[in-house]
Amino acid sequence: MSDLAMLALQVVNALPAAEAVVDSAAANANGLLTIGKGIAYGTAAGGAGIGIGLVIAATISGIARQPEQGGALKTLMFIGIGFIEFFALVGIAYMFILK
Repeated sequence: MSDLAMLALQVVNALPAAEAVVDSAAANANGLLTIGKGIAYGTAAGGAGIGIGLVIAATISGIARQPEQGGALKTLMFIGIGFIEFFALVGIAYMFILK
């Protein structure tokens, strides 16, 4: 075989390997996306947990200082918890929006 024929044979044999590299890159991108979704979900859930804990701690501290304001503080606490949960759900929704 001539050198040109050998070169052509090597190029033809290299083409399926190039497709495998593309598939491997797509698999790596999909894996990184999955990791990113897990981080987004964990951050949303963890942040909400910390936020709710801080709101409840502040409410308990406020009620301990002024017991007569307990009803108003509880109402504000539940409104704050609602906002925190809303933002947590938005963070979880972003996880599903990521492509």
